[in-house]
Amino acid sequence: MNGLPFVKLLQTTLRHCASAMVMLGAISLAAQAQTPEWAPTKPVRIIVPIVGSTNDVLARLLAPKLSEVLGQPVLVENKPGAGGNLGADMVAKAAPDGHTLLIGYNGPMAINVSLFDKMPYDPVKDLAPITLAVKSPQYLVAHPGSGLQSVQDLVNQARANPTKFSYGSVAVGSASHLTMEMLKMAAGVQITHVPYKGAGPAVTDLIAGNIQVVFFVPGNVQQFAKDGRLRLLASTGRKRYASTPDVPTMIELGFKDFEATVWAGFLLPAKTPKPIVDRYHRELTKVLQSPEVADKLRQIEYDVVTCTPDEFSAWIKTEIQRWGQIIKVTGSKLD
Repeated sequence: MNGLPFVKLLQTTLRHCASAMVMLGAISLAAQAQTPEWAPTKPVRIIVPIVGSTNDVLARLLAPKLSEVLGQPVLVENKPGAGGNLGADMVAKAAPDGHTLLIGYNGPMAINVSLFDKMPYDPVKDLAPITLAVKSPQYLVAHPGSGLQSVQDLVNQARANPTKFSYGSVAVGSASHLTMEMLKMAAGVQITHVPYKGAGPAVTDLIAGNIQVVFFVPGNVQQFAKDGRLRLLASTGRKRYASTPDVPTMIELGFKDFEATVWAGFLLPAKTPKPIVDRYHRELTKVLQSPEVADKLRQIEYDVVTCTPDEFSAWIKTEIQRWGQIIKVTGSKLD
């Protein structure tokens, strides 16, 4: 049998198969290119688990920008309670469809795990990180009438008279509370804790001289320091604030590894599909890094610190360990 016709037939068939595969590949790529990226189909909610604060400012600053790119209204809802647990739990139990986001911060994401005996959600397992948004160290602030000119003054006088000073905080278990407990532990001093319901009343009492010291973020105290009603003694970051170069860090003053930052970031319910997480990560990063938004955040002494979802997840785990150690040593607990 002459094999030549068979060889030609085989060559022709292979050419046709190759052409078909090329066409199928092109069709597949075209289909992928035309597949629209995920977008919400109804209004999006950003849950802020606290009233007021930088978390609220951040949410309301980003909501209209996010609405523009998503094509749906983005609504900010304050759901305070249980140190932020109430709002965080709402998001943890929401449908993982991209229509409910959380502004997560130190309390409900890192501190409360150790502070509460029972948690309604697991911040690591029940929420999907998108990105960190902002970080800020705190100031150690004193009332001018206290006579305190430095951190060493506070340490010396508190050692000499353990009942002389009291400090305020946003609430039991807040960063402002636990940071002062860090100082008390590091310096071996006693300072009486007076918890408040928010920064406003605590700052009011500090200005009035009813308490003597606090650890608070710049937005709460810096304006009063400028007009002389409060005195900045130190900050809790690894470097000095650019706006207050004369105020030393706690680390500079000899308190090794004394870093206590306040932060906030965005999260979704766990099991949210990756395309949704990716879309939010891309859009939130763009908005946060835009000059307009970044400048406004810098004005209130917050640094934009976007990162990947995996990096945010690792940061949360690190913070849980950091604050957990302080809570364990101080014995702070909430029911």
